[in-house]
Order: sequence, then C-alpha cells, then structure tokens
Amino acid sequence: MTDPAADRRTGERDRLVAWDRELRAAHERLRDALRVAREAASADAESAGRDLLLYCRGFCLALSAHHRGEDDVLFPVLQAEHPEISQTISALRQDHGMIAHLLGGLELAVDGAPAPDDLARHLEGIAAIMESHFRYEERSLDAILAELALDEEPGRVFGML
Repeated sequence: MTDPAADRRTGERDRLVAWDRELRAAHERLRDALRVAREAASADAESAGRDLLLYCRGFCLALSAHHRGEDDVLFPVLQAEHPEISQTISALRQDHGMIAHLLGGLELAVDGAPAPDDLARHLEGIAAIMESHFRYEERSLDAILAELALDEEPGRVFGML
C-alpha cells in the first residue's frame, strides 16, 4: 500500500530540481501582481482608494517576501556552493535594499491618499527597477539554478507561500 503523503512529498522534491523555472514563475506572479496594482492606481478615485489598499499592499508584501526568501534561504546556499558568484549575490542584495526603499515610499504614498499620478510614478519606478533586477537575476543565476539540488519548499525559497 502506498502512502499518498509520501508520494506527494517525493513528487514535490522531484519538481524542486527545476529551480530556474521556479524563479521565473515567481517573477511572473510578481509581474502580474504589479500589473493589477497599476490598474488599481489608474482607476477612478473612489475605487482606486479601496483597491490600492488591497492590491498595492498585497504586491508590496509579496515582493518583500520574495526577496526575504532569496536573501535568507537561496543566496546563502548559492554563495556556499558557488563562491565565484559572490559579487552577483551582493549586487542582487543591493537591489533588494533599493526595491525595499521604493516599496516603503509606495506604502507611505498609499497611506496618504495620493493623487493617481503620484501613485503611477511610484509604481513606474518600482516596475523599472524590479524588471531590471529580475532580468539580471534570471540571466545571472539561470544555469546555476538549473543544476541546484535543494530540498526546500519553493514558497519558502521564493516567498510565495
């Protein structure tokens, strides 16, 4: 008799080998969340206020959790196994700090009931840095992640729980 929970865990571990795909999938979900936040910011003032609280905060939390997972779980493993990419990891962590600062500015703006143009500027700035960061990260880590054997939950590593 087979144990369904054990079979599910084994299947999950087998799937985890594709960390490069997991990273790209997490980035796509975050791009989608940003798109929804931007749509909410461009809506009429009454609905924008309600939607922004939900979508912008949700986006901010998701992106922050994603970077925390990378900083706390993924990057230490990569640095230990591939010390030659220390400068890349350092640059990615620096990007995380810059994006956290921009997210803090967005959260303050949302709290202050800003004009839609102000929110659009915040979101545009985050979008530009985020996209540049994601592309650099994918380009720099793709080959290493494709070979990575890490027994962790993807949601924990990429903050997508």
